[in-house]
This record gives sequence, C-alpha cells and structure tokens, in this order.
Amino acid sequence: MNKADISEHQTVAPDDDMLPEYHFDYRQARPNRFATDIVEGSLIVVLEPDIAQVFKTPESIQAVLRAIAVVLSQQSPETVSG
Repeated sequence: MNKADISEHQTVAPDDDMLPEYHFDYRQARPNRFATDIVEGSLIVVLEPDIAQVFKTPESIQAVLRAIAVVLSQQSPETVSG
C-alpha cells in the first residue's frame, strides 16, 4: 500500500482527528511489560480519583475488600443479596 492508497481511504472531518480506519503494523508490537504481574482470574478495576486518594496501593484496597468479604460470607445469603 502506498501513500496514495492510504489518503484515498482515510478522510478526516475538519473537527475530528479520528480516522475512520487504522492499520497497525503488529510486527513492531512488543509484549505488555505489566502483563506478567496480573494473575489469571484477576479483575482489573479503575478507581475514581477520590477513592484513589484514600487507597494508594493495591495492598490497601485488597485488605479492605478482604475484610468486607469476611463479613459478607458470615451473613445469610438473603441479607447479602438484598
């Protein structure tokens, strides 16, 4: 594909900087350096800024969630779901 082919297919609206289609060269891709830190079965969550101000490390968040999980597991299923 040459430059003429690309410009014919990728028109940009004046107020929009997104192209209708992108072509990526995956031969230049590199592995995600953070992926090895993620244990299979994990759930990734994005915290809102006000919560992130309180819980600054993954360990602090996990400690709170584990404490809540203990309390919830001790309650009856009707109480937890309702």
